[in-house]
Amino acid sequence: MEFLGLFNYWVVIVLMMIGFYIVICSNNLIKKLIGLTIFQTSVFIMYISMGKITGGTAPVLADGITLYSNPLTHVLILTAIVVGIATTALGLAIVVRIHESYGTVEEDEIHAKDKQA
Repeated sequence: MEFLGLFNYWVVIVLMMIGFYIVICSNNLIKKLIGLTIFQTSVFIMYISMGKITGGTAPVLADGITLYSNPLTHVLILTAIVVGIATTALGLAIVVRIHESYGTVEEDEIHAKDKQA
């Protein structure tokens, strides 16, 4: 296999590490949610890349077609995208409530205010 044949997987690794770095190194809760979304997108790309068969067609019965791509991975990823959007929206709603309560979205400042109380 050549390097360009594995391009999708390199993109997955880069996006996964960027998202992981943002989650670990950021103290801002909104930035952490963005990092989780980037990480999640890399997982989606990985599953879609694994489900692709070179030379495969849509699973429609026709004469002369013997190689089909399995649509199950694409269907699962569509469901995961919907769940991911809902989870991100819930996380943003929680961040809004935290900002209303503490006046900040910085993790260190929230911990400091909790210790004072």
